Amino acid sequence: MGGLLSSVENASPVESVAVMARVLQKQIAAVEVSFLITDLGGKALVRLTGAAVKGDRGLPKQIWLSGTVYDQVIRSQQVQMEVGKRAGEARPATVRVLAPVTDRGDAIGVLELVLPAPPDRQTAQLIAEAAHALAYVVIVNRRFTDLYEWGRRTTPLSLAAEIQHRLLPDSFTCDAGPFTVAGALEPAHDIGGDTFDYILDHRALHLSLTDAMGHDVQAALLATVVVATLRNARRAGADLVAQAEDANRAVAHYADQTHQAVSDQSEQVRQAIAKHGGQAIVTGQLLRVALDTGHTAFVNAGHVWPLRLRNGKVQEIAPLVDLPFGITPNPGYRVQSLDLRPGDRLVLLTDGMLEPHGTDFGLRDLIKQTGDLHPRDAVRVFTEAVLKTTNHDPRDDATVLCLDWPGP
Repeated sequence: MGGLLSSVENASPVESVAVMARVLQKQIAAVEVSFLITDLGGKALVRLTGAAVKGDRGLPKQIWLSGTVYDQVIRSQQVQMEVGKRAGEARPATVRVLAPVTDRGDAIGVLELVLPAPPDRQTAQLIAEAAHALAYVVIVNRRFTDLYEWGRRTTPLSLAAEIQHRLLPDSFTCDAGPFTVAGALEPAHDIGGDTFDYILDHRALHLSLTDAMGHDVQAALLATVVVATLRNARRAGADLVAQAEDANRAVAHYADQTHQAVSDQSEQVRQAIAKHGGQAIVTGQLLRVALDTGHTAFVNAGHVWPLRLRNGKVQEIAPLVDLPFGITPNPGYRVQSLDLRPGDRLVLLTDGMLEPHGTDFGLRDLIKQTGDLHPRDAVRVFTEAVLKTTNHDPRDDATVLCLDWPGP
């Protein structure tokens, strides 16, 4: 492993994965070594070696996951091997080895190797360790190049989606001892106003889910104001009420600035804004989960109620609902307690998950049926169900955040 990592450290961020692949290929005498990265929607892989690394900037070629060995690798998080046979011979022609490239539950991609013979125990261990190390190589080097981001974009992003993705966590999944959290949103290439966020400190896990009024760039800009305000308040040590109050003021200020910007325009524009709602509105849910006890405090600002899976039963949690951010200067947000016990799964969602007719399209049944799946896989099942129900043309962003609480 030492030789692998030192070679990467001396490589350009653009070449780091290719260099690691070449060194690994030489160390274990592999026929071929390549890295495949998951796309933004988590439904396909893109081979990020060869032409892609050399700068081919056309749309990357997708390898759909559904029903493939790649999907088995990502879901099981286990190394898989496929043995090819030479015609008329008993011995294998080549052996394909696929290892998950994952960090804390975040399925970044798959390391694929073609070997001339089945690997011995030592080689298999080296492959597994190299795949794990590769996850860190990608995480570190994607800060300096668009290569990895390009590989994930199998569909061009809208401007609104470009803005929105900058607001989301760097990793959509996190395995962290007492909890596992995973989020997903669709359509990944054309989102507008939905966001989810999570962050960890020594004492608590902080979660938020917000839905900004409107669509496209307007909603994305409003979401930017809300997410930045919530993060700023949280990092300053504010409690949930103070965070909500700051977000409320920020949204109201954004609306005032929008009105001011058009005050010198035509009467027709002013009438349109008055008719269609110049007021900016954002619904949201803020949670703080104590890591030592599981005690969960939350604020609901006009948002869709969460669902909880406990002992095989799905229940809707009906909180006291306060006003969305931006409605009134003094909304009086209230902190409430949410009953979270070891073994519970908590599902937070936006109203886009209630497509197409304001119902949950069997979401509760899906939550129950996917109770044994990793949250990373479960949220994909939920968003895929929305896309299927809406013929892959949802009227609104569909966003979900899933928290598993095994307990401290």
